[in-house]
Amino acid sequence: MKLRRALPIAAVIPALLALSACSGESKESDGKKPNASAKETQSAEQKEAAEAKRLGALDGKALEKVAITGKTAGFDAKKIAKAEVEAGRDMKADRKACQPLASLIGGFTHVPAVSTVHRSLQPGEATNATVGSMWLASHSEANATRVMKELRTAVTDCPKGFKTLGLTYGKVENLPAPKLGDEAVGYRITGDIGKQKVPMTYTVVRSGGVIAAFYGVNMLDARKAAIPEPVIKAQLDRL
Repeated sequence: MKLRRALPIAAVIPALLALSACSGESKESDGKKPNASAKETQSAEQKEAAEAKRLGALDGKALEKVAITGKTAGFDAKKIAKAEVEAGRDMKADRKACQPLASLIGGFTHVPAVSTVHRSLQPGEATNATVGSMWLASHSEANATRVMKELRTAVTDCPKGFKTLGLTYGKVENLPAPKLGDEAVGYRITGDIGKQKVPMTYTVVRSGGVIAAFYGVNMLDARKAAIPEPVIKAQLDRL
């Protein structure tokens, strides 16, 4: 089936559709000396580790270790280049009430996390047309609980959708959530990607202070777009 390969990267992380097209700059070529860059990276990692310890959260290295990688429950989880995911960090909704939804489209939580790691999800079977992505965001447990509460409110308050970065998301529907983790939210957003209407399905689960978000799209059957529960459970088991 060629459909899977034909889907743009924006179908895996929707925020990147506009950003990758209009950004000609590479964050890797900033003119800084390699040594200075290495020192800055080390300093940022040290600050992150200290903040994670203060909040009882996981830093980036710890989060990376628990994120699924490779073949898992019929899907192949692969790391995504940092430059690609960073492009979606500052997605802003034109309606404040919808910001939790816009942030998740960008691959981040609207409440800043201590650390975040991302994976693309590709089906192992050629007959499976569902593709997607997932990310883990580590917070204090209080902030993770807040993320879920405000996400639920956004799903309820934004049924007609919103706009962000010139893209229109015209419909938001609440979906049944799996009984996994400490709490979970399921919903579908219909995005106008070019001339296509793309139903995008999200399953967001909290386990302690970690938010695990799963995004799926199926261009043949929107009812099969959600990332299957075995994949979600496999990730939660690692936490």
